[in-house]
Amino acid sequence: MLDRIETEFPEYTPRPVDAPKALEGIRVVDFSHFIAGPFATMILADMGAEVIKIEAPARGDDLRRYPPVHPDLKHGAPFLWTNRNKRSVALDLKSSEGVKIARELIATADVVVENFSTGVMERLGLGYEHCKAVRPEIIYCSVSAYGRDGVFADRLGFDPIAQVESGFVSMNGYADREGVRALSPVMDISTAMMACNAILGALVARERGGTGQAIEVSLFDNAVLMTGYATLQHLFSGTNPQRHGNTSPDTCPSGVFQASDCTFYINCGNDKIFQRLMSQVIGRADLAAADIYATGPDRIRRRDELFAILGEAFAREPWSHWQSLMRTAGVPCGQVRTVGEAIRSPEARERRLVTRIPHDEVGWIPNVALPIRYSCTPIVDPVAAPAVGQDTADVLRERLGYDDDQLMRLAAAAAFGVHPVKAPTDAK
Repeated sequence: MLDRIETEFPEYTPRPVDAPKALEGIRVVDFSHFIAGPFATMILADMGAEVIKIEAPARGDDLRRYPPVHPDLKHGAPFLWTNRNKRSVALDLKSSEGVKIARELIATADVVVENFSTGVMERLGLGYEHCKAVRPEIIYCSVSAYGRDGVFADRLGFDPIAQVESGFVSMNGYADREGVRALSPVMDISTAMMACNAILGALVARERGGTGQAIEVSLFDNAVLMTGYATLQHLFSGTNPQRHGNTSPDTCPSGVFQASDCTFYINCGNDKIFQRLMSQVIGRADLAAADIYATGPDRIRRRDELFAILGEAFAREPWSHWQSLMRTAGVPCGQVRTVGEAIRSPEARERRLVTRIPHDEVGWIPNVALPIRYSCTPIVDPVAAPAVGQDTADVLRERLGYDDDQLMRLAAAAAFGVHPVKAPTDAK
C-alpha cells in the first residue's frame, strides 16, 4: 500500500516562507463529520485558517473507517482526502466537562461548523444561540439534509439520497434503463463548496458590519441546484430531461467516439466548432458547409447519420493523430480515462495536482491539491490528517491555557474518553 508513491509522484513544493495566508488568524471549531462539513473546513484550513476538529474519543469521525484503511495510519483514504491541515481534539460531548471545554474553544473562535442531525447541537447546549451567548460575533454554519426547520428537518440525508430525490439521477444514464447515480459524492462536495462560500461571505460581512450570523446549507437544496439549468428548461417546456447517455440533448456532435487505439469525447458546443471539426480535422469541408447540418437543431435531428460519418473517420487513426488536429483546430476533446490514468496524465503532472508529503508513520502519503491558485496568499503547505485526539493536549494548553494538572483532572473525569491525553513530559 503506497509502496510506489515515491517513484510515481513528485514531492510537494513548499510555499514561499514569507507569503501571507488568506485566512490567517481565523479559527474554526469543527464539529462536522463524513464529507460535506469536513471538506468545507478543509478548504478553510488550506486557506490558512486554524481548524480544530472535535471528535468522539477513540472512535472519531466515522469516515475514518471508509476503505481502504491503512494499517499504520488507522484511517482510510477518504478521511485522508478531506481532513488535512486540521488539529484533532477528542472530547466526550456526553460529559459536562467535554461540553464545557467545547464552549471554551468556541469562545475563542471565529467560525463553528456542524452537520449533526437536527436538534443534536441544541441538546448538547452548543446550538447557535448558546454559541452566540459566549461569542456574539460567531459565524455558525449548519450543514443539514433538508433544513433545520420545517416538516422534513428530522430526515437524515446522504449524498445518494440527495442525488435521487433532486432529480439528478433521473437525468443520467441511458434511456432504456433506470437513471444512475454519480459514484463520486458530487452532492457532498458541492455542498461543502457552498458552505465554504457562505462562510467566506459571512466573514466579509462581519468585517464590514461587526456582527456574526447563522448560516444554513442544505444538501437537498444544493442537489436541486446541481441539476443545472434543467430546472428552468422544465419550467419553460413542461417536459422532464431525458437520459441521453454520453450524447448531449443541446449540442451535436457531442459524445464518445473510438479512435483506432482508445475512446475519446468531443464537444461541439456551437456551429463554428462543428465547421472546424468537419473541415480541419476530418477533411469534409463539404459537410461543414452543408445546409442540412447548418444549425444545432439540424444536426441533432441527424445525429445518427452524423455520428456514423464521424465514427468511420475516427476509427482509421490513433488518438494522438486526432488530438493533435483537434487541438490545432480548437475543437474541445478529451481522452476517456480511468481515475488512475487521470492523476498520472501529462495535464495532472503539469499542474502538480497529485504530490507526496512526508508522514511520520508511513514515510510518504499522497496529497491532492485544491484547484485554487492565489498569486499573493498561496494555499498552505499540506499536513496530513491527524489521528483521533492527536492535538487535544496541545490545543487546550495553547488556546485555553490549561496546565498539566487541569489536563490530568479532566482526563480522570473522562472528558477525553478512556484514552489519556499526552503526559506532561510530551508537552510542546
